[in-house]
Amino acid sequence: MGNIDSLRDWGHAKDYVRMQWLMLQQEKPEDFVIGTGVQYSVRQFIEMAAKQLGFTIAWQGQGVDEVGLVDQVSLDAVVERCPALRSGMVVVRIDARYFRPTEVETLLGDATKAREKLGWSPEITLSEMVTEMVGSDLLDARRAVMLKKAGLQK
Repeated sequence: MGNIDSLRDWGHAKDYVRMQWLMLQQEKPEDFVIGTGVQYSVRQFIEMAAKQLGFTIAWQGQGVDEVGLVDQVSLDAVVERCPALRSGMVVVRIDARYFRPTEVETLLGDATKAREKLGWSPEITLSEMVTEMVGSDLLDARRAVMLKKAGLQK
């Protein structure tokens, strides 16, 4: 990972496409900001994803030497989701190669005009989006395991 303390306005593509469609329905073209108006750090996003998988992360170190370790693991996580998961395992590493040369520390959209003029507001929360993303990744991982067991060679 790069800068996990950068703040982002995370939003779901379904909400953003709905907003784009509303913009295209206007008689006169105008500029609108599409955003949730809520910020979370990349670190918080990682912690939410870990929680969805059934474990918590303990952070150790600082800067590029910081790592995220598996802290507490639920039994369901080990049995159903991540059978190889063990307490103390490093699951996040910081790598300077992933820092953006022109890093923007904070990104936050103000969609007030879209709310007032078009009646748009995001409907999908970050928590719901993380649940959807983790579920999709787990499905892909299960398929990969099944294909490997069936003899597929990469």
